[in-house]
Amino acid sequence: MGYRDWLASWVAWAVFFPRVTAFTMAGLGSAFRRLGALSGAGALGLASYGAHGAHFPDAYGKEAGLLLASGTTLFCTSFYYQALSGDTSIQNLGPVGGSLLILGWLALAL
Repeated sequence: MGYRDWLASWVAWAVFFPRVTAFTMAGLGSAFRRLGALSGAGALGLASYGAHGAHFPDAYGKEAGLLLASGTTLFCTSFYYQALSGDTSIQNLGPVGGSLLILGWLALAL
């Protein structure tokens, strides 16, 4: 199959394949889209405030950042690894990462 044949089959699939998703079946596509847009705008605003306007003490900021980064890494890595490989050997790291995230938020609040 050459490049043109592959491209033609892809274009035909993309144009003629019916676009049925969970959102269109439920009829809530616009509500979820708006919620996602508001969440993204809020996250961007808070991130820019944190990067440019907020001033944290150095000691608490570094400890909180370390706890948040390590918690996110452990929490997400355990679930991604399990989802991609099917191996459940490191799924016990999820609660550890979640606990580190909670501690990081508490350290940031202090």
